[in-house]
Amino acid sequence: MKDYLFAVIQYVLPHHAISRFIGVLAESEITWIKNPLIRWFSKRYHINMDEALESDATNFASFNAFFTRELKSDAREIDAEPDSIVSPADGVISQFGPIDSGVMIQAKGKDFTVKQLLACDAELADRFQGGQFATVYLSPSDYHRVHMLCDARLRQMTFIPGKLFSVNNATTIYVPELFARNERVVALFDTPDGLVAMVLVGAMIVASIETVWAGEIAPVRQRLQHYHYGDVPHLDFKKGDEMGRFKLGSTVVMLSENPNWTWDSMLQAGDKVKMGQKLATTG
Repeated sequence: MKDYLFAVIQYVLPHHAISRFIGVLAESEITWIKNPLIRWFSKRYHINMDEALESDATNFASFNAFFTRELKSDAREIDAEPDSIVSPADGVISQFGPIDSGVMIQAKGKDFTVKQLLACDAELADRFQGGQFATVYLSPSDYHRVHMLCDARLRQMTFIPGKLFSVNNATTIYVPELFARNERVVALFDTPDGLVAMVLVGAMIVASIETVWAGEIAPVRQRLQHYHYGDVPHLDFKKGDEMGRFKLGSTVVMLSENPNWTWDSMLQAGDKVKMGQKLATTG
């Protein structure tokens, strides 16, 4: 009942206004604002600063700078097998598996379609039919930079306006088509094994989403926007390269048109994963 009420009350909350207010606090460089926030957060979520490049949390210019902190080069190992697909982020792999009839699982009894998630036409959605997907939820305690799951070249990016429901377990269970309702950024990549989509899903109090090629994605008008990149060499990525980040937590959904991903036999929904950990092989 508690989770249900938490989900229901979000329908009436001013999502964007709350998130903008939190964003102002999170960007503040005033010492007496940012340092207490950082200390409270570090204690509350048991943040391991030993793996951060800057180990003194109060040296960060703002809470957001602390939250999106860079890790030491040896803090995460990127699986080196040439045909491996790796986790794009630290978090919990909440769902994964084949895309059946254009549908992906959100939670038990809840699903959503590729067309809804990507806000795309039937032609693009059909490319992912029979492919594979995985959803990684980033909790507040996780490392919040997002990396490439394989070698790839950026083709296009789409900003999709929407709500900002929380993306924790309660709302994934009780809010239908959650990931297809929230504001999100969709990046399409060409890879050696076909088209891949990386979807960075916004959420309540997520101050913003950034990509390494476009910076903060914050359109003035809340409307669908497409960005095409063509044949740009500097938008080639290697497996494990950073591609974006969340200022406060959220979810990454990755989709592949390749039906031949073979998932790690030990992987189960609900497992904790680390960025760079092998999830599957391309087959």
